Amino acid sequence: MSTVRGARERARIEVTAAIKDEARRRLAEEGAAKLSLRAVARELGMVSSALYRYFPSRDDLLTALIIDAYNSVGAAAEAAGAEALAAGAPPRARWTAVCQAFRAWALAHPHEYALVYGSPVPGYSAPQDTIAPASRVANVLIGILRSAHEGHGLALPPLPAALRAESGRMTAEFAEGLPPEVSAALVVAWAQLGGLVSFELFGQFDNVVVERDALFAHAAGQLAQAVGLPAV
Repeated sequence: MSTVRGARERARIEVTAAIKDEARRRLAEEGAAKLSLRAVARELGMVSSALYRYFPSRDDLLTALIIDAYNSVGAAAEAAGAEALAAGAPPRARWTAVCQAFRAWALAHPHEYALVYGSPVPGYSAPQDTIAPASRVANVLIGILRSAHEGHGLALPPLPAALRAESGRMTAEFAEGLPPEVSAALVVAWAQLGGLVSFELFGQFDNVVVERDALFAHAAGQLAQAVGLPAV
């Protein structure tokens, strides 16, 4: 790579980062539905045509922000899981550590959390590029369940006959190696984890829950039990 080409690439990376930083600032102020490329360009002192060379449309910019957010929370979950594993923590403690990391990330990045786990942005449809980043947190939890299943085993949750075929499909699609009973319970636990964090972040716990750290720790343990993880 020539020196000129390298400098251009570095400049492009810097400008792209500046655009995304300004877009995140506007998300915090106005929400994703009002994100405008023209407004971002104006704040950065750029003409709109120049910004379009980096992000051809609002949806392209939203996709970049969404992928960044998913990768950020995914990295936090992976780091928490790896740290707990390195410390010799049993699967249930690893599960709760990942849940805690998910919550901590959300509290530290409320507007990015709202972008990826809140209400859909009107007129926006997420492309395939977002699927792998969006799966990172769930994949950490699935990995913990697989480890437990292959080790001391899991206490299989009850599964209604009406859900067995659906649970088998889910197992084949994203939880291969786990019993169908666990796959169904995992989906419910994932939804409940998101609900707990969303209730806290979006104000539904206001005037209701004071000791939120204690409540969440208790809930994470309950979710671990629900998916069949042993207490030790």
